[in-house]
Amino acid sequence: MGMFSKFKNFFYLDDEEDQEIHPSQSEQPVALPQETVTKKTKKIVNSHGEEKTLSVINIQSANSLKNTKVMIVEPRVYAEAQDISEHLKNKRAVIVNLQRIDREAGLRIIDFLSGTVYALGGDIQRIGDNIFLCTPDNVEVQGEISNYFYDDI
Repeated sequence: MGMFSKFKNFFYLDDEEDQEIHPSQSEQPVALPQETVTKKTKKIVNSHGEEKTLSVINIQSANSLKNTKVMIVEPRVYAEAQDISEHLKNKRAVIVNLQRIDREAGLRIIDFLSGTVYALGGDIQRIGDNIFLCTPDNVEVQGEISNYFYDDI
């Protein structure tokens, strides 16, 4: 067996079989959300000639779902925009309430957050008067708030 083959076997880089499974179909009970995860199986032969089948389950998506949070922030100064962008970088959705800050600083914060959201591949939506929802790429938002403002009758 060549050095490259040993390297590939050590890191399980040979052809692997990818299959979509449901967590309830796995061999061992795994506490994962009810979603489809990727399971890779690999048959290897150890130094004693015994054949073993390894199963590798990608649980990164399960961990990211477990740690998903929505932050609600009411910035009072422009300098808090960087703290808000840190939440977005850490894959947290943020509701930004700009009702307690002057208009000019609020516009600067939205400009800053728009750049952050764009760089992260996320989304920013207006959900109310001076209230915005900023989401990273791992959060999907369905629906939209209309821009109609009704007059009091």
